[in-house]
Amino acid sequence: MLSYQHAYHAGNLADVHKHALLATMIDYMTRKEKPLSYLETHSGRGLYALDGAEAAKTGEAAAGITRALAERWFADDHPYARALKTVRASHGKTAYPGSPLLAATLLRPIDSLQLCELHPQEFAALKAAMADHGGIFHQKDGLQMAHAMCPPTPRRGLLLIDPSWEVKADYETVPKLMGQMARKWNVGVIALWYPVLAAHVPVAEAQARMVRTLKATHPEGLLSEVRFPPARAGHGMVGSGMFVLNPPWGLAEEAARLDKRFHAL
Repeated sequence: MLSYQHAYHAGNLADVHKHALLATMIDYMTRKEKPLSYLETHSGRGLYALDGAEAAKTGEAAAGITRALAERWFADDHPYARALKTVRASHGKTAYPGSPLLAATLLRPIDSLQLCELHPQEFAALKAAMADHGGIFHQKDGLQMAHAMCPPTPRRGLLLIDPSWEVKADYETVPKLMGQMARKWNVGVIALWYPVLAAHVPVAEAQARMVRTLKATHPEGLLSEVRFPPARAGHGMVGSGMFVLNPPWGLAEEAARLDKRFHAL
């Protein structure tokens, strides 16, 4: 459960999909003057270096955010592009924000930020990366903490559930917890990210079954899945999925736009 290191995958095509949707949601929700809560279950270290040894080893960022920027997937005023520009102005041209730093860049002083990360080294790095933004940090199991915090204060807000999916049982327990949190926090925007897996991956059927369950249980939710070539021969992830309860206005249109972009790969 503590072996996953996102530094090897930061800025990949799954991040582009996930972070573009996340930025779109936050951008819309911060247009109203009312404060909001932002929560994450699995925050990672918050800031990554795309010229680091980990990123160089996989090359996933080169096929992801580097390509997306070169091909102008996002207009300059897109919230994802704006957040990336802000982070790179502070941390260098090869910096890449994880979802906590991306969110913090788009949130306002009136908003609250609560982040969970269990891995000791990642947790320390997260606090360092977020030093200029504040927030409340929890070195605890993110799913349990999120369940305990729902509904948060302010009640208006967004929760990102983004596990590493290293534990097979998560494909059954995560949607159940998501449903429980939704019942406790019926006005909250609850977003779940998951990998789309190739058929040869042992847990591929568990992943597909989870998506079918989510669609049947929450027919009003927004499902966005994109496909892309595997990062290398035999790699199990062939796409990225987001399932969102109470999707903000405009998210469906952004999801459709991204789908066309990814379909052209």
